Amino acid sequence: MARAYVLTVSDRSARGERADETGPRVAARLRELGHEPETGLVPDDAARIAEAVRGAAAGYALVVVAGGTGLGPRDVSPQAVAPLLDYIVPGLGETMRAEGRRSTAMAALSRSLGGVLGRSLVLVVPGSPRGAVESLDAIAALLPHALDMLAGGDHPQEGRP
Repeated sequence: MARAYVLTVSDRSARGERADETGPRVAARLRELGHEPETGLVPDDAARIAEAVRGAAAGYALVVVAGGTGLGPRDVSPQAVAPLLDYIVPGLGETMRAEGRRSTAMAALSRSLGGVLGRSLVLVVPGSPRGAVESLDAIAALLPHALDMLAGGDHPQEGRP
Protein backbone atom coordinates (compact mmCIF):
# COMPACT_ATOMS: atom_id res chain seq x y z
CA MET A 1 0.00 0.00 0.00
CA ALA A 2 1.12 3.60 0.42
CA ARG A 3 4.09 5.02 2.22
CA ALA A 4 2.84 7.13 5.10
CA TYR A 5 4.30 9.68 7.49
CA VAL A 6 2.91 10.37 10.96
CA LEU A 7 3.87 13.70 12.47
CA THR A 8 3.06 14.16 16.16
CA VAL A 9 2.66 17.77 17.23
CA SER A 10 3.31 18.17 20.96
CA ASP A 11 5.33 20.66 22.97
CA ARG A 12 5.73 18.29 25.92
CA SER A 13 6.77 15.30 23.83
CA ALA A 14 9.17 17.43 21.78
CA ARG A 15 10.80 18.61 25.04
CA GLY A 16 11.07 15.02 26.29
CA GLU A 17 8.67 15.62 29.19
CA ARG A 18 6.15 13.04 27.98
CA ALA A 19 6.46 10.01 25.75
CA ASP A 20 4.72 10.28 22.40
CA GLU A 21 1.94 7.70 22.57
CA THR A 22 -0.10 9.05 19.67
CA GLY A 23 2.41 8.74 16.83
CA PRO A 24 3.19 5.08 17.53
CA ARG A 25 -0.52 4.23 17.92
CA VAL A 26 -1.39 5.91 14.60
CA ALA A 27 1.58 4.23 12.90
CA ALA A 28 0.48 0.84 14.26
CA ARG A 29 -3.05 1.37 12.95
CA LEU A 30 -1.71 2.42 9.55
CA ARG A 31 0.38 -0.77 9.44
CA GLU A 32 -2.78 -2.77 10.15
CA LEU A 33 -4.39 -0.98 7.22
CA GLY A 34 -1.50 -2.02 4.98
CA HIS A 35 0.57 1.18 4.94
CA GLU A 36 4.28 1.62 5.60
CA PRO A 37 4.51 4.46 8.14
CA GLU A 38 7.43 6.44 9.47
CA THR A 39 7.11 8.92 12.33
CA GLY A 40 8.31 12.36 13.33
CA LEU A 41 7.76 14.80 16.17
CA VAL A 42 7.66 18.61 16.34
CA PRO A 43 6.51 21.14 18.94
CA ASP A 44 3.34 23.19 18.52
CA ASP A 45 5.03 25.71 16.26
CA ALA A 46 3.36 26.66 12.97
CA ALA A 47 6.60 27.11 11.03
CA ARG A 48 8.02 23.76 12.20
CA ILE A 49 4.73 21.99 11.42
CA ALA A 50 4.56 23.53 7.94
CA GLU A 51 8.18 22.64 7.19
CA ALA A 52 7.67 19.03 8.29
CA VAL A 53 4.44 18.64 6.30
CA ARG A 54 5.97 20.11 3.13
CA GLY A 55 8.92 17.76 3.44
CA ALA A 56 6.77 14.72 4.14
CA ALA A 57 4.38 15.44 1.26
CA ALA A 58 7.34 15.37 -1.11
CA GLY A 59 7.99 11.72 -0.32
CA TYR A 60 4.88 10.15 1.17
CA ALA A 61 1.44 9.47 -0.30
CA LEU A 62 -0.25 9.90 3.11
CA VAL A 63 0.73 12.42 5.79
CA VAL A 64 -1.04 12.30 9.15
CA VAL A 65 -0.52 15.23 11.52
CA ALA A 66 -1.61 14.26 15.04
CA GLY A 67 -2.20 17.03 17.55
CA GLY A 68 -2.88 20.72 17.73
CA THR A 69 -6.51 20.56 16.62
CA GLY A 70 -8.09 21.96 19.78
CA LEU A 71 -8.97 25.48 20.80
CA GLY A 72 -5.95 26.27 22.96
CA PRO A 73 -3.54 29.05 22.09
CA ARG A 74 -0.78 26.53 21.18
CA ASP A 75 -3.14 24.43 18.99
CA VAL A 76 -1.95 25.64 15.59
CA SER A 77 -1.87 22.56 13.34
CA PRO A 78 -4.90 23.44 11.18
CA GLN A 79 -3.72 26.99 10.52
CA ALA A 80 -0.19 25.72 9.80
CA VAL A 81 -1.36 23.03 7.37
CA ALA A 82 -4.39 24.54 5.60
CA PRO A 83 -2.44 27.26 3.70
CA LEU A 84 -0.08 24.61 2.33
CA LEU A 85 -2.86 22.53 0.79
CA ASP A 86 -3.80 22.71 -2.86
CA TYR A 87 -7.36 22.04 -1.69
CA ILE A 88 -9.29 20.87 1.35
CA VAL A 89 -11.57 17.82 1.19
CA PRO A 90 -14.34 18.93 3.59
CA GLY A 91 -15.93 15.49 3.95
CA LEU A 92 -12.83 14.09 5.64
CA GLY A 93 -12.92 16.49 8.58
CA GLU A 94 -16.69 16.24 8.77
CA THR A 95 -16.57 12.45 8.88
CA MET A 96 -13.82 12.38 11.53
CA ARG A 97 -15.74 14.78 13.77
CA ALA A 98 -19.03 12.93 13.30
CA GLU A 99 -17.44 9.63 14.30
CA GLY A 100 -15.67 11.26 17.24
CA ARG A 101 -18.95 12.63 18.57
CA ARG A 102 -20.06 9.02 19.12
CA SER A 103 -17.42 8.85 21.88
CA THR A 104 -17.40 12.42 23.16
CA ALA A 105 -19.37 15.59 22.52
CA MET A 106 -16.02 17.44 22.66
CA ALA A 107 -15.16 16.06 19.21
CA ALA A 108 -17.34 18.83 17.79
CA LEU A 109 -14.62 21.26 18.91
CA SER A 110 -11.91 19.46 16.94
CA ARG A 111 -10.56 21.29 13.92
CA SER A 112 -9.53 18.09 12.15
CA LEU A 113 -9.22 18.37 8.39
CA GLY A 114 -8.09 16.58 5.30
CA GLY A 115 -6.75 17.89 2.03
CA VAL A 116 -4.33 17.45 -0.83
CA LEU A 117 -0.80 18.76 -1.22
CA GLY A 118 0.64 17.76 -4.56
CA ARG A 119 -0.10 14.04 -4.83
CA SER A 120 -0.26 13.51 -1.06
CA LEU A 121 -3.29 13.21 1.14
CA VAL A 122 -2.75 15.21 4.33
CA LEU A 123 -4.86 14.57 7.43
CA VAL A 124 -4.86 16.61 10.63
CA VAL A 125 -6.28 14.59 13.53
CA PRO A 126 -6.57 15.07 17.31
CA GLY A 127 -3.54 14.53 19.52
CA SER A 128 -5.05 12.04 21.94
CA PRO A 129 -4.20 8.47 20.97
CA ARG A 130 -7.86 7.44 21.07
CA GLY A 131 -9.08 10.49 19.15
CA ALA A 132 -6.37 10.11 16.51
CA VAL A 133 -7.07 6.43 15.87
CA GLU A 134 -10.86 6.95 15.92
CA SER A 135 -10.46 9.72 13.36
CA LEU A 136 -8.30 7.53 11.16
CA ASP A 137 -10.73 4.63 11.47
CA ALA A 138 -13.62 6.91 10.52
CA ILE A 139 -12.09 7.44 7.08
CA ALA A 140 -10.08 4.22 6.68
CA ALA A 141 -12.46 2.83 4.05
CA LEU A 142 -11.97 5.98 1.96
CA LEU A 143 -8.17 5.94 1.98
CA PRO A 144 -7.50 3.33 -0.72
CA HIS A 145 -9.67 5.14 -3.27
CA ALA A 146 -8.39 8.59 -2.31
CA LEU A 147 -4.75 7.50 -2.52
CA ASP A 148 -5.35 5.68 -5.79
CA MET A 149 -6.95 8.78 -7.31
CA LEU A 150 -4.06 10.99 -6.17
CA ALA A 151 -1.62 8.53 -7.73
CA GLY A 152 -3.37 8.95 -11.08
CA GLY A 153 -5.95 6.18 -10.89
CA ASP A 154 -9.42 6.35 -12.38
CA HIS A 155 -12.86 6.07 -10.83
CA PRO A 156 -14.11 2.49 -10.55
CA GLN A 157 -16.42 1.46 -13.37
CA GLU A 158 -18.99 -0.33 -11.25
CA GLY A 159 -22.31 1.43 -11.07
CA ARG A 160 -21.64 3.51 -14.17
CA PRO A 161 -24.07 3.42 -17.09
